[in-house]
Amino acid sequence: MAYDYVVKDHAGAGIEIDPGVYFQNRITGDAFDIPWKIFVSFPLKKDKIFGVIGLGGGIYQDPPVAPGGGIIWLFSDQLRLEGVFPKPALVYQPNDDWQFRVLGELYFESYRTDDIMSSEKKLQLHNAVVQYSEDRVGVQAKYSGFKPFAIIAGAGCTVLRDFDFFRASQSKRTEPAPYFRIAAEAKF
Repeated sequence: MAYDYVVKDHAGAGIEIDPGVYFQNRITGDAFDIPWKIFVSFPLKKDKIFGVIGLGGGIYQDPPVAPGGGIIWLFSDQLRLEGVFPKPALVYQPNDDWQFRVLGELYFESYRTDDIMSSEKKLQLHNAVVQYSEDRVGVQAKYSGFKPFAIIAGAGCTVLRDFDFFRASQSKRTEPAPYFRIAAEAKF
């Protein structure tokens, strides 16, 4: 659930909460988490450059609260730089229906796991919390001509994937891999 306060077609402030059970295979009572994000933007140079500051967190994240922010630079009505951590992007929007992005994304999510039994002796855990993170780069196209719906397609490379069992002091990193994304959104 999210609420954004929009000023001149751009979010000026927002809050998002995603309560639910975050689990591997089996839902348990201790798999409930409430990830959240809150941000506000403010002008640095009238109608041109905006600062953004925010916080995000969740019960199963390490640290439980983390900052984010950056700048948004409007080069023109069609081109802008969203240099905002954790999702920086160069955005080209030729009209109200189409949007194209060259993007980076630092993605974090936490889950309650079942049994983790790997061939590595150090990674044998039961009912642990894992913080999964990805560092991605890619491109994305969005079509929003079907109001209130938008169709999104993207592709790129996941440069780094990390499985951090921070409460058990264990982690595992994997090799880079391609990613593809297809999504539908609705805004009311």
